[in-house]
Amino acid sequence: MPLNFYGHPFSSYCQKALIALYENDISFEFRVIEPGADEIVAQWAGLWPLKRFPLLVDGDRMVAESSIIIEYLDLHHRGAVRMLPDDPAEALDVRFMDRFFDHYVMNVMQVPVAEALRTGDARKDIALAEAKAALETAYAWLDRRLAGKTWAMGDTFTLADCAAAPSLFYADWVHEIDGYPNLRSYRSRLLTRPSFRRAVEEARPFRPYFPLGAPDRD
Repeated sequence: MPLNFYGHPFSSYCQKALIALYENDISFEFRVIEPGADEIVAQWAGLWPLKRFPLLVDGDRMVAESSIIIEYLDLHHRGAVRMLPDDPAEALDVRFMDRFFDHYVMNVMQVPVAEALRTGDARKDIALAEAKAALETAYAWLDRRLAGKTWAMGDTFTLADCAAAPSLFYADWVHEIDGYPNLRSYRSRLLTRPSFRRAVEEARPFRPYFPLGAPDRD
């Protein structure tokens, strides 16, 4: 029975989980949550009343939250690309970087986006200014952390990079990564990774819906 993945291609957290699926060529059915997909939306809401995505269904097992989905895949649908190292201490470092990208880049970036979708310009402008200040702090820390590294943890692509790719992709749209050469180069490398490139291309038709205006790049 194939895996069922509920979500949307333009969602940053869905892209994070999709990268792990694509990295190891794991077969799944993408059940897109969108207007008009009433049956799929009803299935999703019945499985997960909180109505958040992504959501993975494997037989009678439901797995929510992108980081947990990726760890689940690494345990039960393991491929050549390991998302977490076997060493517990090294795995803890990977999880820390995953949390950093989610909390201090992805979630920060999403605040002004959400305000732009549901409120007037005044609230949006305040949220955008606050997000830019917070992202500057995160960018500076990451630029130091990434010095001499190919991927977030060094030479090996991991869960941390799955989190980093959509985080930095969209954050750069909200507040351009400028003056941080290590971070800028890392974002560029992520965009050349076939798994993320595929996720980016699948989401391209939805760029006009980005409320802050998607830049004419990437």
